[in-house]
Amino acid sequence: MKEKFKLTPMEKGWVLYDIGNSAFILLVSTLIPIYFNALAGDAGVNEDLYLSYWGYAGSIATILVAFIGPICGTLSDRNYKRRIFLFAAMVGIVGCAVMGFAPGWLSFLAIYVIAKVGYSSSLVFYDSMLPEVTTEERMDKVSSMGYAFGYIGSVIPFIVCLVVVLMHDSFGLSQGSAMITAFVITALWWLLCTLPLIRKYRQTAFVTGGGNPMAETFRQLGRTIRDARKEKHIFLYLIAFFFFIDGVYTIIDMATAYGTALGLDSTGLLLALLVTQFVAFPFALIFGRLSAKYDAGLLIKICIAAYTCITLFAIFLVTQWQFWVLAVAVGMFQGGIQALSRSYLGKIIPPERSGEYFGLMDIFGKGASFVGMTLVSVISQLTAGVEFRVFGLTLQNENIAVASLIILFVAGFAIFCKADKLNKARETV
Repeated sequence: MKEKFKLTPMEKGWVLYDIGNSAFILLVSTLIPIYFNALAGDAGVNEDLYLSYWGYAGSIATILVAFIGPICGTLSDRNYKRRIFLFAAMVGIVGCAVMGFAPGWLSFLAIYVIAKVGYSSSLVFYDSMLPEVTTEERMDKVSSMGYAFGYIGSVIPFIVCLVVVLMHDSFGLSQGSAMITAFVITALWWLLCTLPLIRKYRQTAFVTGGGNPMAETFRQLGRTIRDARKEKHIFLYLIAFFFFIDGVYTIIDMATAYGTALGLDSTGLLLALLVTQFVAFPFALIFGRLSAKYDAGLLIKICIAAYTCITLFAIFLVTQWQFWVLAVAVGMFQGGIQALSRSYLGKIIPPERSGEYFGLMDIFGKGASFVGMTLVSVISQLTAGVEFRVFGLTLQNENIAVASLIILFVAGFAIFCKADKLNKARETV
């Protein structure tokens, strides 16, 4: 009988952090855009511009991390990973806690950007820990379990927050006080789930060298970029990742804002995205199991193709039931493509330089997210108030804006096929 797969204490601590930070990103994907729309509406902001402003804030956060991530990632490979990870996580946690106290929509967006930068930066170090907390043979499964339990675990504080916000009158709270409570609950959950990893993790793979650490970090980053370009299979993979993860991150970050901009019921949107979490949990585990039987490259290609179809469907989204279908479909492939992308890179790079390479991955990933969200925001703003007739259906400007993501998925698929082919040829040598 095959032995049951069990996580080691170190792996458990690593997975637990995913459960903690996923509560924040679930809030970002659900309640926060709706709350922002309410703040902006109260301030008299044109409702056609909600999606644009929200997208611009996300773009600013991602472009900041695209610059910060690789520098900190390279620095972390000099045995600073644990300390910088803790600092980044605390910026995100504190930012989440104080978001509800923002006096207006603009200050709210500013705090959101800071919290999102902390969250995203912490993931650079968190992802780069993967080759150290587990073995190459267990990497796909452990990475998948991180996302899987992150999805299902984040539902616990989210349901509490949802009850507080939707039933605030029953608790004697105003809408604003209920949202403050939701932000604080999420921040505390994130903090508690971070502590086990901080206690257990000790960096085992790092580079050594004399001189000023910061100066050496920039020199090392330059060497990493040159090395990545020489290692064509890694370089092409990062380019492919730039394209296909763009659509994934954009859909995650802007799903609720997109539905709200289309005029869909906010409670229905929240419940649909809650279903996404429940669907994503088993499917992330399924992809982890499939990775033991099938090639990870093949599974990533399947996920990219599925997201292309999902985006095509999203273009024609006009009703609530279609959003529910979209939410379920996203849940089926979201965890798989994220987990496999992370572990795929972890297996083709030197473990002692994981921070640098995952930092580069963050440039490509967050750079893509910046392009995707900016593209959607600009197209949405330029076509505000315009309606389009396609196949007998009346589409709003937001529907047309989403169409731009298809190009990125197609490009990502084509380049990944080339990168995967080179990687397989390298393994057979």
